[in-house]
Amino acid sequence: MKDYHRLSIAPMMSYTDRHFRFLMRQFTRRSLLYTEMVVSSTITRNLKSDYLDRVLGFDPIEHPIAVQLGGDDPAGLAVAARVCQDYGYDEVNLNVGCPSDRVQKGRFGACLMKEPEHVARITAAMQAAVSIPVTVKHRIGVDDQDDYEQLAHFVETVSKAGPSIFIGHARKAWLKGLSPAQNRTIPPLLYERIYELKKDFPDLTIVVNGGIESLESVLAHLDHVDGAMIGREAFRQPRLFEEADARVFGEEARGPVDMAALVEKMNDYIHQQIEQGSKLSFSAKHLVGLFKNQPRARLWRQRITELIQQNPKAFDLHQIYRETVALSCTSA
Repeated sequence: MKDYHRLSIAPMMSYTDRHFRFLMRQFTRRSLLYTEMVVSSTITRNLKSDYLDRVLGFDPIEHPIAVQLGGDDPAGLAVAARVCQDYGYDEVNLNVGCPSDRVQKGRFGACLMKEPEHVARITAAMQAAVSIPVTVKHRIGVDDQDDYEQLAHFVETVSKAGPSIFIGHARKAWLKGLSPAQNRTIPPLLYERIYELKKDFPDLTIVVNGGIESLESVLAHLDHVDGAMIGREAFRQPRLFEEADARVFGEEARGPVDMAALVEKMNDYIHQQIEQGSKLSFSAKHLVGLFKNQPRARLWRQRITELIQQNPKAFDLHQIYRETVALSCTSA
């Protein structure tokens, strides 16, 4: 097991792009980062296109980093995995957890939990194509197929094909009747199911995901499993990871992140990205929650939102910082 599995940030569509990952590396060097899900056919159809750099490119500062793939074709996923390895990713992950209708129509995501033998064929093909780890992110069940025996059968069947790292979202997925957002909140969290997997498969790396919102919760889960994965809370308050390297990975504690310097760095980064053809909104949206639970955080959030909406050619994030958040320090 790589120790970076102790704490990771979940792959999230429209969230975990390269700009978000660059920001998160200002808070944690050790946590495992993920891409957004990339459909394998997007890669196989663009093998000779510069478009792949937009989809798969990343800054070296983002290591350790895993790419998440979606698909159901073993041959196509094997090719996609090999391309991702060539791009320098540390791991490649198969999505067996997304419950959206669009993903189901492609016969991948959570619906694949009903076909453990097929998932085994997929991961065997992927692992044969690469030397980096192939991992699986899954639910604890789908629809009425949600008892522990079925979950254990899934993990046992797939693990025999090669994968030894399983990231379990501790909710089952309802494939009909619930939206993806509802699937993140309505089915109850059953962490004990993931804990039981670790007891029954001690040689596997088992990571728990779902509803984890603090480092205290991470540390509590680590008493039972090998790792914990935080999802949307990382986007809502990136500073949650400010003490992660010390508290979760045992590094020597460092002082609080210099937020003025971080804002200055992100200002330079965003301007650089715009010069390269990116839109302001793509990177600036990740700064909205930067000062959550801090004095004048609401004013900062409003100013960043206005900046995105106005999309000016010239802007200075550090000036916005001085006019909003920094004032709370001098007035306290």
